[in-house]
Amino acid sequence: MKTKRILSIALLLLATACGRLTQDNYEKLKPGMTYDEVTQILGRPTNCNDLLGMKSCTWGDEQHSISANFMGGKAILYASQNIR
Repeated sequence: MKTKRILSIALLLLATACGRLTQDNYEKLKPGMTYDEVTQILGRPTNCNDLLGMKSCTWGDEQHSISANFMGGKAILYASQNIR
């Protein structure tokens, strides 16, 4: 029972995140936005890595994604893959 509940929650979170991966939301992203501002638009990232003061985050999966790179707490670069 507990496993089904966890799986249901995980699927719900994934569906919610994928619903935010749109061209409209991608176009709202601007250089200089903070991590919190970006997550207000895209939700919680699927994955983040920190390396040498630079944070790289990805929302989505291998087929559909938006990625952002942050330096000094501000976004410096965005990229998207197969979003509509």
